[in-house]
Amino acid sequence: MTLLPFLFLLMVLPAESASSRYLPKSAISSPVFGPRQVYGLLEGSVTVKCFYPPTSVNRHDRKYWCKESSRGCMTIVSTSGYTDPAYRGRASITDHPQAESFEITISGLTKADAGNYQCGVGINGRGLSHKVILEVSEGPHVPEGAELFYVAQHSTLTASCNFGEETVSLRKFLCKLGKTGCRNIIDSYGNTDEEYMGRALLSSEGTPGSFTIMITQMSWEDSGLYLCGVGFYGESSETKELDVHVYKQTNVPQRKPTIIGVKGSSATFECRYDPVRSDSVKYWCKWRQRGCARIIDTSGFVSESYEGRVTIFNNPANATMTIIMNQLKDSDKGYYWCMSNEEKEQQSSTELKITDGEPGLKGKEEVEARVGSRVDLTCSYPCKYYSYEKYWCKWNNTGCETIPSSDQRQPGADVTCDTANRTVILSFESVSKADEGWYWCGVKRNGVYGETMAVHLMVTEEDRGDHHLELLNIDSPSHAEPPSRAEPGFNPQGRAFSDAEVPRQTASESSDQSHGPSALTLGLSITGAALLILATAFAVFKYRQLKRSDLVSVGSYRTNISMSDFEAVKEYGASNKACTKETEETQMGGDEFITTVTVPENAAETKKAKRSSKEDADLAYSTVLLTSGSIMQGSDGVDGAAPDMPSQTWEGKI
Repeated sequence: MTLLPFLFLLMVLPAESASSRYLPKSAISSPVFGPRQVYGLLEGSVTVKCFYPPTSVNRHDRKYWCKESSRGCMTIVSTSGYTDPAYRGRASITDHPQAESFEITISGLTKADAGNYQCGVGINGRGLSHKVILEVSEGPHVPEGAELFYVAQHSTLTASCNFGEETVSLRKFLCKLGKTGCRNIIDSYGNTDEEYMGRALLSSEGTPGSFTIMITQMSWEDSGLYLCGVGFYGESSETKELDVHVYKQTNVPQRKPTIIGVKGSSATFECRYDPVRSDSVKYWCKWRQRGCARIIDTSGFVSESYEGRVTIFNNPANATMTIIMNQLKDSDKGYYWCMSNEEKEQQSSTELKITDGEPGLKGKEEVEARVGSRVDLTCSYPCKYYSYEKYWCKWNNTGCETIPSSDQRQPGADVTCDTANRTVILSFESVSKADEGWYWCGVKRNGVYGETMAVHLMVTEEDRGDHHLELLNIDSPSHAEPPSRAEPGFNPQGRAFSDAEVPRQTASESSDQSHGPSALTLGLSITGAALLILATAFAVFKYRQLKRSDLVSVGSYRTNISMSDFEAVKEYGASNKACTKETEETQMGGDEFITTVTVPENAAETKKAKRSSKEDADLAYSTVLLTSGSIMQGSDGVDGAAPDMPSQTWEGKI
């Protein structure tokens, strides 16, 4: 038995928690809304305003005001024409179908008029109704009642509070009343409740001391009593009571919108509005804790940091405004608001989240070209966009003007689609300075805009200095001005052109004109250079060979003998031991010697000893010189093998 109380508590606590978060069932099923309590002075008058859901049935149904009693709720006045006899001449009811509200006015108040009342739609006790408490006092002052706000679910609450110029420097705030106090929602110090992050905005108005509070994506939990004020709640502060009721509406989104964008790609936002005037300004801003930074609006304003990245497409036919932002980056995540200076209730907020991934549309983000050149801007799309409509448009601060495709060819830019390569191409036959700017490639289906890609085209004036030739000869004057245009067939050396960005058409024409002469000149130049290198190498080789040897003539025979051989011969001759191991000398006459060479010991050495006739002549001549050297040494008084001989004149006989 002791467990029963605990089980009861477990069953009750969750129910109480749920009731604190959500409105009671009666509030959801009976969305007629009005003030909770009204005050009137004795002999004075009071006006009560009640709201009802904006449906065609409610607009044409009966509205009533009744007073509760033990017998039920007795009708005082209704739109059917009935008025209680006790209130004739004092009570009236007026319906405002366009404003989805009706007003009840009671004059000549008495003490008996105080009590509990109901304002409703349909039949008493069966239809939609709202309870109101009326208090009548003698005065002299009457408490100020709460300001009523009847807001559709997922719509926007907008409230203005003014406390005078003396409160300009004080803290502004909005808090929600509860059982334990007033929970701070947002204030001018930059504090925002976690549940209202990105949804609540506090901004100062033009009048000193006044400010505006907006809350988007209203839900059931947002219904209740709020206080807007200056200072600090519970201390020295001035406050104003706001009574907010949220009702269900089926033609609005049923959840808080969140868009997930891929880094480097684009995100599309849709805003709904119902402008009263055709010239109403719609704008888009990014939520901050101290305000909402305007990014773009329909009057032509674009924030400098978003130029070329964001645009607005206005669709008056379906009362929507499409905003596209591309080249997404991590810093773009946050909350974005759709705003209008006409329909405050149509304001809405959307959260943007950024994730890593590959963009669907790909191409160069920046392209540079020169005036008069041909430019192709390419945009590749994946298979999933094969059936989508593709387009190119030129961005400006009021929108993006679509460029016609090739089947609607007009002078200037032209759009073609290469379905085989899944590429959309924007071509400029001869780009001009006026073509410079931002160009968008995008896809759409059934009028709904999808992913986009932005390209920045930069057009530069032709710089003739880039085409001038640069002299590489350091001895030539550095200040001599080179010719600005080369003559046909002239191919100067030591200069270079910078032709990386020359248009293809110009390049093809110049190549056609220079194929014959240029090819022949290039071939002859290469051949001449090769021959020159070979001749130089041969000359160097011969020069080094001649430097190492001297030409010696013996009679009519001429041969090259190394000077080092002569030095070696002189050394051997001076010691009377020249070639004694290899040769034997036999005197044959006064002027003739025969040199006998030692025969090799085997056939292999015989093969190695074979020489050509020239080599034999060189060897014989060397032997003669050695012999003459020995004779000269003997004539000087040194022991020698030959007697003194008179000077002979050699005639080349060996």
